[in-house]
Parts: sequence; C-alpha cells; structure tokens
Amino acid sequence: MIAVVDYGMGNLRSVAKALERVGASVSVTSDAAFVRAADAVVLPGVGAFGRCMENLRAAGLETCVRDAAASERPFLGICVGMQILFEESEEFGPVAGLGILAGRVRRFVPDSPELKVPHMGWNQLELRRRAPHLDGVADGENVYFVHSYYVECDAALAATTTPYAGEFVSSVWRGNLFAVQFHPEKSQAAGLKILSNFARLSAGASA
Repeated sequence: MIAVVDYGMGNLRSVAKALERVGASVSVTSDAAFVRAADAVVLPGVGAFGRCMENLRAAGLETCVRDAAASERPFLGICVGMQILFEESEEFGPVAGLGILAGRVRRFVPDSPELKVPHMGWNQLELRRRAPHLDGVADGENVYFVHSYYVECDAALAATTTPYAGEFVSSVWRGNLFAVQFHPEKSQAAGLKILSNFARLSAGASA
C-alpha cells in the first residue's frame, strides 16, 4: 500500500488517481500510524513552502515523514513536497524545511524578459543519473511544471536538470528517496511512466 500524505497541501486526488491508473494500491491519509506502516510514501505539495511546513507540523505528520524518508521504503516527493525536504527556502523567509537533504530553495531571477515567473508549462528533462524511477523515460522528455522557486543543491543529488533561467535541478535521487519539481500526475505518458516505476519499486518493497 502506498500512503499519499494528506496535510492539506497538494493535488492529493490527482496523484492518487494517477497511481491507481498504473495499478498501485493507494490510500490518501493524514494518519501518522498508517504512514509509518505503509510500503511506500508520497509527499505532494502545492502553495507556499512555509504554509506546507506549518500544515505538516499541525497535522502531526512531520516526524513520520522524516522517518519514512530515512527508511528503506520508497519515498516520492512532488513539487513543494520536494522543496520541503531541503534545509530552507527564501520564500517569505528564510523558512526552515525538513532538512532531510542539504540545499536551499531559491526564487527564479530570469535574465530575459521573455522568461516569466512562475515557470509554467511543458519543459524537458535532461538526464544526469539513471534513477530506477526514470526507467523508460528518454533524455529530453517533456513534463509539466508550475513553480516560482527551485532547489539549489549539490549536483551529485540531481537525477535530472531542466533549462530555465539557466539550469535548475528538476529531480533528485538518494537511496530510497526520489523527488521531482514537476507534476508527474499532469505529465501524461512520461509522468505515468515515473509513477509506474515508483509503484513497481513499492511492490518490491512489500514483497
């Protein structure tokens, strides 16, 4: 069973439906005990970084999310659910994140008037490391983004980068943990392939 963490900040039903579409067993939950017992955990997120952190703490889910990310169970962060895994964000901040990964969240500063903030729409993935979550995803595949902030971290963490106002890290991978800045649930075939790979890894963890 995959637990989609419900802390009031995320496209929860869209994520759950996309996972179900690729054959996964999914439960959207705000129950910390259920998250701890799940075979795999998904942390979605939309909106402001600080509000996401406040809601996560208010829901009593911060510790179980930390534990899940530190465990050997498959863990997927999506959009702001990726950003809050890092140490802090400059959005209305600095605001402290979970600190599971080293790095900070910065606002895009476009060097051309043609580049708008937020970065919204389809853009490509440039593969830096072949994470198992990216099996079957081609270099240059397009996925869907909506964000004004990006993660600044060690290049060794990057699974993919994406060109915009230079180049930013669009997904990270460390052990059991994979997280993406884009929305796989809105990214059609490429997004479903990533979610299918995550479901496969989750099924392996429960075997």
